[in-house]
Amino acid sequence: MTSHAIEAERVSVRFGDHDALRGVSFAAPEGAFVALIGPNGAGKTTLLNVILGLQSVSNGSVKLYGNLPQQLPAQSLGYIPQVKTLDRSFPGRAIELVVTGIRRSWPWRISSSERDAALKAMERTGASRVADRPIAKLSGGELQRVYLARALVRKPKLLVLDEPGAGMDAAGEADMYHILEHYRRDHGATILMITHDWEGARTHASHVLLMDRGLAAFGAPAEVAREDRLLQVFGYAGHKAASHGGAQHG
Repeated sequence: MTSHAIEAERVSVRFGDHDALRGVSFAAPEGAFVALIGPNGAGKTTLLNVILGLQSVSNGSVKLYGNLPQQLPAQSLGYIPQVKTLDRSFPGRAIELVVTGIRRSWPWRISSSERDAALKAMERTGASRVADRPIAKLSGGELQRVYLARALVRKPKLLVLDEPGAGMDAAGEADMYHILEHYRRDHGATILMITHDWEGARTHASHVLLMDRGLAAFGAPAEVAREDRLLQVFGYAGHKAASHGGAQHG
């Protein structure tokens, strides 16, 4: 019997008179790479917040490895937010941001063991060369690599990413997929990623979750990310439904 990393059963979230999610149900097996796609306003970020334990549901339930999200040990979950959520004016260095993935607080002093662990994670994501650079001096792509290192530093079994390709050029985005695939293979991790890159979803994901406030489809990329399905949900079809620059909250 296949065990599931993420199980959502008829999940609904309502904000006043607005239905952010309507009866979303799916089950992602352990070790899956799930690409979450859908138009702006489809509820993608709301679903991520439910999975992260940051948003309560109006109806239904979500379980991670058989437990409620709040019961998942912190070291089992890695999260990469959108780059634009970080205050770039904060006077910190890249390696300090990575170490927050170990401590869950800002490290005013870093131990040698923490530095070693952070540098290993940054080497994995191609960010070691900016380890001592101020956060304010990082490009969008460099910051995403640092965030990826932060998420991987404790070797989580569930990795949740919110538009990780934002701020990256095509080569950087391809490299990111390569890093994620290697991490999933090496650690048996499960990945859930919001993306507006349909072609990337088709090529790299094992499953695609297509949303439009409710669940439009869930399954293999070849079945879910078909042009006719995308046309029905988005109103148009193509390689990238929205550029990273224009793709905001879901």
